[in-house]
Amino acid sequence: MDPRLIEETLLSLQLGMLREKEGGNKLLRWPRKEESYLLGEKRVCRIGTNGGDDEDAHVENEMMIDEEQPVLEAQTSKAVEELKSSVQGKGAMQKRVAALRELRRLLSKSEFPPIDVALSAGAIPLLVQCLSFGSPDEQLLEAAWCLTNIAAGKPEETKSLLPALPLLIAHVGEKSSAPVAEQCAWAIGNVAGEGEELRNVLLSQGALPPLARMIFPDKGSTVRTAAWALSNLIKGPESKAAAQLVRVDGIVEAILRHLKKTDEEIATEIATEIAWIVVYLSALSDIATSMLLKGGILQLLVERLATSHSLQLLIPVLQSVGNFVSVDPKAMLTILISGQNTEENVIGVLAKCLRSEHRVLKKEAAWVLSNIAAGSIEHKRMIHSTEAMPLLLRLLSTSPFDIRKEVAYVLGNLSPDIEAARLGLQFIELVLRGMPNGEGPKLVEGEDGIDAMERFQFHENEELRVMANSLVDKYFGEDYGIAE
Repeated sequence: MDPRLIEETLLSLQLGMLREKEGGNKLLRWPRKEESYLLGEKRVCRIGTNGGDDEDAHVENEMMIDEEQPVLEAQTSKAVEELKSSVQGKGAMQKRVAALRELRRLLSKSEFPPIDVALSAGAIPLLVQCLSFGSPDEQLLEAAWCLTNIAAGKPEETKSLLPALPLLIAHVGEKSSAPVAEQCAWAIGNVAGEGEELRNVLLSQGALPPLARMIFPDKGSTVRTAAWALSNLIKGPESKAAAQLVRVDGIVEAILRHLKKTDEEIATEIATEIAWIVVYLSALSDIATSMLLKGGILQLLVERLATSHSLQLLIPVLQSVGNFVSVDPKAMLTILISGQNTEENVIGVLAKCLRSEHRVLKKEAAWVLSNIAAGSIEHKRMIHSTEAMPLLLRLLSTSPFDIRKEVAYVLGNLSPDIEAARLGLQFIELVLRGMPNGEGPKLVEGEDGIDAMERFQFHENEELRVMANSLVDKYFGEDYGIAE
C-alpha cells in the first residue's frame, strides 16, 4: 500500500480535527506575517544610486577572489587612514571624496567585503562626520554608500550604524538630492532588515514618514529603493509600523498607483516592492486592510496575477490576495460577482498559478483557494465549476507534501466534514488490518495517526466516536509496543 496515500489520509483527518476545534465546518487560514521568499532582507550596493561612472559599472567584473582578501584588507585600512587625514589640510575636500570613493569601492568589490577591517580602523565616526549638513552631494553619496554596505554585513556590523542613523534619516528628507536620499534610504533598509530591535530604533527616530513620502512621485529607482526599505521597516511582528504607515496622507493612493503600472521593467520592479508592502499591511493592520479594500486593491491584484509573468511580482501579489481573503472572504465574493466573466477570471488566474512550474506559486494559489473555499456556498460553487478542481485533485496525488497539504485544506473546506472523517477512519482501519507482518500500526503511528484517532474519541458524532475508540483499543491498547 502506498505510504503517501496513508500520509494524505491522516492529513485529511487532522484537518478535520482542526475544523472541529474551530467550531465549524471550515478552516479559515490567517494572514501570513513572515515570508521566506524574499531575495534578501539586506542588499549590498554594487552600482550607486547616481548610476555610477564607467569604472563603477564594471565593479561586478572586478570582484576579488579569496586569495586577494589580504590585499583587500590592507587597502581598506589604508583607505580609512587616508580618510582620517583628509579631515584637515589644503585640498581636503577633494582628498576626502577620493578616500571615500576608494573605501566604498573596496566595500563593494568582494563577496566578503572587509567590513570588520573598516570598523576596526574607525570608519564609522569618519563616515558620520562626512554626512554633516552642508557637505557636497558627492561626499554625502559616497559616505552613505559606504554605510549601506557596512549595514549589509553581520548583525554586529549592522548595529555599528547606530550613530549614523539620525543623519541618514535626515538626508532622506525632501531637501536632499534624489541620489543622496535614495542611497540613505538603502542604508536604512539594510538596518531595518536586521531585525525588530533596529526597526524599533528607526521608528523611534522618525524614519518611516520620510521614507513613505519618497514613494509618492514617479522617480523610478528611488521609489523602488524606498518601497523596499519600507517593507523591511513595517514587516513586524508588531503592527505599530504598519498602522503608522497607513496613516500617512496619500500612501494608499500611491500604493494603488504604482501597482497599476507594469508597462516597463522598472515599473514591474517597483510594483514588486510595493506588493511586499501590501503583504505586510494586509497581515498586520486591520485599518490598512479596510482602506486598501475600499480603494479597490483586490481587483487590481487579480489583474496583476492575470497579466504578469514575473515570478518576483506574482509571489507577493498572490500572498496579498490570500491575506485579504482570509480577513474578509466577502471581499472576494464581491469582485467575483461584480462583472461579466469576473468569476472565471479570478479562479482562472489562480488555476494558472496551480499549473505553474514554480512550486511556490502552486502552494500559494492553493492557500488562497482554501480561504475562498472556507466561504459561502457561492464560494465553493465557484471552485467546483472551474478547471481549478481537476488541477487540485491532480496536485493532491503528484505534488510534494507541502503543496498536498495546502490542497488538502482546499478539499477539506469543500467537503462535508463528517463524511470525510468516516471515510478516513475506514481507510485507516484497512491499513491497520491489511498490512503484512503487522506493519500497519507502526505505519499509522509514524504518521501521527494515533493522535488523530484519539481526538475523534470525544467527537460529538457517535459513529465517529465509536469507530475511533474501537481502533485505538484494538490496535494501540495496553500491550502495544511491549514485545519490541
